[in-house]
Amino acid sequence: MRDVLTAEVLRNALVVAAEEASIVVVRSAYSTFIVEGSDASAAVLDARGRLIAQSVATTLMNSMALKVALPELVADIPLGAMRPGDVYVLNDAYRGGVHTNDLLVYRPVFVGGTPAYFTATMIHVSDLGGLSAGGMAPLATDIFLEGLRLPPVRLATAAGLEPAVEAILRANSRTPDKVMGDVRALIAGTAVAAARLGALIEEYGEAGLAAGIEDYLDHTEARTRSALAGLPAGRFEASYPIDDDGITPGREHHVRVAVTAGAAGADVVVDFEGTGGQVPAAVNASASQSLAAAVFAVRCFLDPAIPMNDGCLRAIDVRLPEGSLLNARSPYPCGGRFVPIYAAMEAVFQALSDAVPERAIAASGILQPFSIAAVGAPYWIHLAYDFGGVGARQGLDGPDATGVHFGIGRNSVPQAEPVESRCPLVVESIETIPDSGGPGRHRGGLGSRTVHRFLADCHVTTRGDRLRLAPPGRDGGLPGRLGGFFRRRPDGTLERLAAKMNNVLFAAGEAFVVETTGGGGIGPPYERDLGAVAEDLESGRVTLRGAEDDYGVRLAPDGSLTRDG
Repeated sequence: MRDVLTAEVLRNALVVAAEEASIVVVRSAYSTFIVEGSDASAAVLDARGRLIAQSVATTLMNSMALKVALPELVADIPLGAMRPGDVYVLNDAYRGGVHTNDLLVYRPVFVGGTPAYFTATMIHVSDLGGLSAGGMAPLATDIFLEGLRLPPVRLATAAGLEPAVEAILRANSRTPDKVMGDVRALIAGTAVAAARLGALIEEYGEAGLAAGIEDYLDHTEARTRSALAGLPAGRFEASYPIDDDGITPGREHHVRVAVTAGAAGADVVVDFEGTGGQVPAAVNASASQSLAAAVFAVRCFLDPAIPMNDGCLRAIDVRLPEGSLLNARSPYPCGGRFVPIYAAMEAVFQALSDAVPERAIAASGILQPFSIAAVGAPYWIHLAYDFGGVGARQGLDGPDATGVHFGIGRNSVPQAEPVESRCPLVVESIETIPDSGGPGRHRGGLGSRTVHRFLADCHVTTRGDRLRLAPPGRDGGLPGRLGGFFRRRPDGTLERLAAKMNNVLFAAGEAFVVETTGGGGIGPPYERDLGAVAEDLESGRVTLRGAEDDYGVRLAPDGSLTRDG
């Protein structure tokens, strides 16, 4: 490197520019999910489509979408046709996007009269049509049921929003004012980041900034390759199932992967050949999302201090068979992308756990998305997730109710009070579920239970997985306890609901209960330290019955713990 210090200063300055943009989006947005969940992403890219920097809150799902979609934008709207002040938008999953409600917004930054960089922002706007409010369409059989698709189009100029595009967005939303508020927030975020980038160009000069960027991308690549060199050479295979597709009950789908370390031309190859084919159900993903899953899973076995930028991606070769669950083509739906890409993440985790058993992790409960919406106009929407327990790791219990996730921003789960102030519901309770973590020498993380009591009739839509096939343990550890979605009637009776359901009517006075799945355990439960079991009993993570049934531990008359046999 020519100047390590200057490159690192520039890298951090660009990260701060992206972070400031994401904060502006959160503070300017209208949707409850964004304002209260702080879920906004921002990035800086160059005109070659390379990811230069991303905000602290930006997840790999979003930064990979922003990276993969930029060349699609430039293919439709050449750099020479762009003008200062222009802003562009797209959401097409087949062209780098995520799903309908995730708008990708780009602003070119000019150097010498030509776009050299792009600032980009992205959020899940409140609603852009589809089968149910909030962008949830778990029973969609084609992309057209998921909402409005946007190819790359000009969203705004220096004079303001394009009237025709605004009219299209408004006409396709149940909450047009919120959507346009969100759109203006996205545009404002790109403007702030562009201003910061312009200041860096002025301070360091065009050539100085470009050289600094090249230096830190090269440095990131070198650090990534060095970390990957620590993986044992070989080919490691694994697979992970999807419960069902919501259309055909009980029909499993599988994601398969072979991770090859020490491969020629790349330090690791992640090949998903053998993964199930795309299906007319919402359990497919776009390529950008599957790329994110693979990169995230590999990075979990590397030094966490390695920056996330294009330099990291150079050393990881991800292969996604076209027409598979992980690289769907038109007209197959992609809105349920969490389901296949979390299976992909888990498959890579298990393959690398076989490669590096001292750093192994058991399978986890994943996020369970749901939406609650008004039955009719005027529309209100509450979109949220609850998280499952993380699988145990070698030497460590799994964290409770946090999930292993790479698709959510700073917070994502809004606080109860703001939701109650915006929607006719009461969040009656939020708690972890005792005995839900998979028993083992090291215990899986607990799942959670949240109860929403409705003050008005509403529609509930869910998209869950790992609610039929429990996350397995490793090396003798047991699976996590299954969660689920439930209706609790005023008389207290509980009805289990389908994991994937669309616009189920709830009456005022009924409650919607979300229980998430616990993580798997590692090692035989009877090898768990008695002191650890005692701590679990004291904290309420394990009940006396669970200690006895799962760990063979009993409470003696003198208050001490004893183990059978």
